[in-house]
Amino acid sequence: MEAQRRGQSLNLHEAPFVKRASAAGEDMRCEASALRWLGEATADGGIHVAAVIDADRAQLQEERVHQAPPSPERARLIGRGLARMHAAGAPWWGCPPDGWGFVWGDAYVLQQSRVPVARREEAPDTWGAFYAEYRVRAFARQARDEGELDAAQVRLVERLCARLERSDFDAPQPALVEQRIASSGGTLVCARLHGDLWAGNVLYDDSATGATLIDPLAHGGHAETDLAMLQLFGYPYLDEVLAAYNEVSPLADGWRDRVSLHQLAPLLHHVVLYGSPYIGAAMRVVRRFV
Repeated sequence: MEAQRRGQSLNLHEAPFVKRASAAGEDMRCEASALRWLGEATADGGIHVAAVIDADRAQLQEERVHQAPPSPERARLIGRGLARMHAAGAPWWGCPPDGWGFVWGDAYVLQQSRVPVARREEAPDTWGAFYAEYRVRAFARQARDEGELDAAQVRLVERLCARLERSDFDAPQPALVEQRIASSGGTLVCARLHGDLWAGNVLYDDSATGATLIDPLAHGGHAETDLAMLQLFGYPYLDEVLAAYNEVSPLADGWRDRVSLHQLAPLLHHVVLYGSPYIGAAMRVVRRFV
């Protein structure tokens, strides 16, 4: 079994959690690659990530997570673990997890529609340019095509994207990420993100890091994006998570003012998925920053 080959300790008497492909052409090896990529940071203090047992195109088998009650102590462990996972870094904006080489062919378009990934030769040079094109504009166009956003709303989004592309809102990464980038000799440029860090994907448990991460949309990006997603729908003992993160890897000045900007992409994604209930929240963020 793959997890055994990687030296991970699992309860072999317990059935694994099995996740199956839900769309035609979806390749579950992509998610397996994301779990492994994020899990590489655990040895350096990164948060625990669900271990991959086996994966093929159709399904992913991973360790079963036994949840535990939230607590301030576990929340602080989570904050520290997230900070160190982000600091593992990525070599370009929109970098996919290691092991994505097998989907750069026909499956690339489908996978890119779910995960904000870019080929190295196409990768933007700044966070603002990456966030504008691969996150905000991508979802806004989908929402327009499905009739959820009108022409005036799309024009406002485009005005914000122009500001993002001018780097008007670019900011340093948290301190540990910046240190790792500076010491990498040019091989790293941004943070290593979970990519869909809402409360349901950060499961409190009895692991040494307080929780286990599941269901990633992993890519290279700005660490503030993950933290903003965790704040979007709430999380138990969130203040403890953020405080512990900030102690280990201090966040850049003004980070609280940027939270809603980093939340815009998932809000627009929810417009695509669920329609009108999320349009007002998304457009309030757009108007704030145009």
